[in-house]
Amino acid sequence: MKAGAAGLPRWCWALLLAPVLAAAAPRVPASGAEVLEVLPWRNDPQQREVRELRASLSQAPLDLGRATGVARRYIELGRREADPRYFGYAQAALSPWWNNPAPPAGVRLLRASLLQTEHRFPEALADLDAVTSAEPGNAQAWLTRATVETVRADYPAATRSCARLSSLADELITTACIANVGAMTGRLHASEALLATTYKRGAGGDAAVDAWVLGSLAEMAARRGDAANARARFRQALALAPGDSYLLAAYADFLLEQRRHDAVLALLAPHLRVDGLLLRHTLALAGAGDRERLAPELAELGARFEAGERRGDGVHLREQARFELQLRGDAARAIGLAQRNWSSQKELADARVLLEAAVAARQPAAARPVLDWMKTSGVEDPALARLAQQLAGQTKGAKG
Repeated sequence: MKAGAAGLPRWCWALLLAPVLAAAAPRVPASGAEVLEVLPWRNDPQQREVRELRASLSQAPLDLGRATGVARRYIELGRREADPRYFGYAQAALSPWWNNPAPPAGVRLLRASLLQTEHRFPEALADLDAVTSAEPGNAQAWLTRATVETVRADYPAATRSCARLSSLADELITTACIANVGAMTGRLHASEALLATTYKRGAGGDAAVDAWVLGSLAEMAARRGDAANARARFRQALALAPGDSYLLAAYADFLLEQRRHDAVLALLAPHLRVDGLLLRHTLALAGAGDRERLAPELAELGARFEAGERRGDGVHLREQARFELQLRGDAARAIGLAQRNWSSQKELADARVLLEAAVAARQPAAARPVLDWMKTSGVEDPALARLAQQLAGQTKGAKG
């Protein structure tokens, strides 16, 4: 096992890379004295360790090693629980260095990860550029940088960042980095085959990394229409990381495509605190025709998204666009949200919601940025291709 110069253990790789779904919006307390929630410090060794580290840090808040250790653990918990409070605690641990334009590399890498969770990608990349310039052997920085560059659709840069991993990280992580870029740039089948072969050779080293790779393979299989393989891989991944909000959302979307609404409801019932998972649970209720349970969830989702708008929170725009389009039927509102989201990040789900909104509103011009991206990237995705054909038909009809 190889680690970057920041000294991160291997389990941190997937944790620092996985996308984050927006959690429930905060409620305004009646007074400053109101206790909103007591965090469940369960008998979990990891949580107990974090609590001990935090107590230790309070005695020496300027101890760099202690501060980065506490922040790293909080980021792990935030990823696992999809709870943004932990990211705030991580930032608080780094507060002595947070506003420093040139903090130590360990702080800078963690700051980039936290900025990424807020979709502040240019600032995250600035920190990552500084880390990789100062420490070209920092594998975690290159991998995080490749992830941000892929989300931003800067595929040549992402490919270069992945290439730097070949001598720094093990084969499975390097291959996963390269395959995830290739799957977005016209090499879906070859990328999946390469990653699947490498996984067979290198699986079993770490559950978090294996879950990340299996999730990637499941999504690739789903895009090819191989439902059986996708289902098996999603289940394997969730067996390794049962509370992973990204995996839960991806599997729920897969099940929604198959109209397996009852399966989605069962899968997500314990996880409705997370906005993105509540959205998919509500979509399943709508698909199942459960009007009695649908009404309160619609109201709850609407309240959460309105609270996010008041905060100026842009992390939830993709989910909010889906909410407006698929549950409220407001295609015009969905287009505006999806366009704002696309200006920040460019993943398959971001492209799809903008295309769907444009089709529903019969506004092909609104989808032009995504259609251009599809041509330049060479992305292979049957759902996007179908939507592009529908938009082409609308354009032709308007001209005729």
